[in-house]
Amino acid sequence: MDVLETTMIKDIISDSLKQSISYQEYRDLVAELTAENSTTGSEKTEALANYTALNNRRMKRWDKTIKVSELAKIKIENSTKKITWLVISESWCGDAAHIMPVINKVAELSGNIDYKVVLRDENEALMNEFLTNGGKSIPKLIMINDKTGEVENTFGPRPSKATKLVNDYKTEHGKLTPEFKEDLQRWYNKDKGQSTIEDLVQLLD
Repeated sequence: MDVLETTMIKDIISDSLKQSISYQEYRDLVAELTAENSTTGSEKTEALANYTALNNRRMKRWDKTIKVSELAKIKIENSTKKITWLVISESWCGDAAHIMPVINKVAELSGNIDYKVVLRDENEALMNEFLTNGGKSIPKLIMINDKTGEVENTFGPRPSKATKLVNDYKTEHGKLTPEFKEDLQRWYNKDKGQSTIEDLVQLLD
């Protein structure tokens, strides 16, 4: 990546960070939209509003129930580098509802992680710099070194184990079916955020 491109990406990130919100502000927004039967994003449909309401319930549950092991806690607390975790999301996104509360649990255990959220459709330039296989998949976590402003790593839209399930299914069936998507929700419920914690701890090392 040349200097000009690096500078451009830093500028895009800086612009997005100026309009970012905290995780708690994001949770408040999703709860508010649920009460209004609405959704974030440029497309406002009843289906997406219903997903937002469902995700509000999911996040409420995960905020209360996610557990971090003692070993993971030690590794998180031992990470001394000051870093910003900027997450691109939308309220209707099912994967985001399972993952964002886990990111928050990890960030809360470290005095060195600043967790910020931006909405995808309001940050197109940022999203276009962090595509997944050419697609605008969310949630996408961008890990930014506070000292240098450099992007150190990214995570998402799913933990590595879920990504493998999705890729294997796509390889065999060509596309994701509604039945598979339900199976994936069950996988998230069974996994209880542990695969996401593993991936995040590894990225902190």
